[in-house]
Amino acid sequence: MYLRSTKRSNKDGSEVQYYQLAENVWDPKRKCSVAKVVYNFGRADQVDPESLRRLAKSIQRVFGEEPTVDGQAGELDLRDSWPYGGVYALEALWKELDIGDVLRSHAATKHQAIFERALFVMVANRCLSPYSKLYCWEQWLREDVFLPGARAIELHHLYLAMDFLEEHKAEVEKAIYFKMADLMNADVDVVFYDTTSLHFEIDEEDEQQDYALSKPLRKRGYAKNGRTDAPQIVIGLAVTRDGLPVRSWVFSGDTSDVTTVDKVKQDLRGWRLGRCVFVGDAGMNSADNRRRLSLGNGKYILGSRMRAGDEVTKDVLGRSGRYKVVRDNLRVKEVSVGDGERRQRYVVCHNPDEQARQRQHRDKVIAELDAELSTMQQSAA
Repeated sequence: MYLRSTKRSNKDGSEVQYYQLAENVWDPKRKCSVAKVVYNFGRADQVDPESLRRLAKSIQRVFGEEPTVDGQAGELDLRDSWPYGGVYALEALWKELDIGDVLRSHAATKHQAIFERALFVMVANRCLSPYSKLYCWEQWLREDVFLPGARAIELHHLYLAMDFLEEHKAEVEKAIYFKMADLMNADVDVVFYDTTSLHFEIDEEDEQQDYALSKPLRKRGYAKNGRTDAPQIVIGLAVTRDGLPVRSWVFSGDTSDVTTVDKVKQDLRGWRLGRCVFVGDAGMNSADNRRRLSLGNGKYILGSRMRAGDEVTKDVLGRSGRYKVVRDNLRVKEVSVGDGERRQRYVVCHNPDEQARQRQHRDKVIAELDAELSTMQQSAA
């Protein structure tokens, strides 16, 4: 029950307010909750406020508490207010995907069981208010956010949980992927793979240590973000055609894209994805990779670079044939080069809009060069 306030407008434009004691009841015909008036107190300007306060006090007296009246502090004091909406939604997703169960199933000891909560804390922090692990523990976890079951987490649990996740990363990603695929009815017949680089604000590369179990990762290499002055790592990610993540990899910073394909195929082989087509850009295209991807009747689509005098520019682009219109900005035609098992199948894509844009850009550059040459000739004369 609750105190309900209603208003009625008079003909002269004035409003009259009424107080009612009401409760919500379910209406089976309307299939919703409706307000049922239990008692009418009458017009608000005619109701004695003290009578309502006495009613509130009598209700509170039954439960042994005194209400707060006229702003005066009673026995009920508000100590803390914790935001929990975002964390609650993430916790629901965490449970829906069985991530907690998967992580706990790999915990060999009771000490490792807390790693599940530590990993959830870091995921929630990254999603809602990204900070470092230290700040997450000192401020976000200790003072700002209410997280049931996370009060026992210490700072070293966050770092140890990362090692725990790395140790069981493949099994965890596989379990989560198939759970997500079932929930979203994901299409897994095409897997797109690409890499990017992530730099670190340090000066020196990682050095191999005698006691280290893995090879150093932070190395200088081809920086896709332009930071050639800083060590980096290479991150690989496989996704479905809808952008649903399948699995991720971390390689040393001096790893070239073309050398990662074999590792990716080996890791995905045990996932039994069915009739899966591997899709990669031109950085993945090499004779060795094409051979590996074709093993076991494997299917793949790889981008191709165009170099002067190579097979693509000579035999593919120069081959006549009609394009098939896929959409307004895309036409395609198929070209086969070679015979038998060595036959290569190419799909040439043409974008008329991009062709017009590049033609305008080329004409503009030529006009600027002509103007510059004319100025130079006039100066020389």
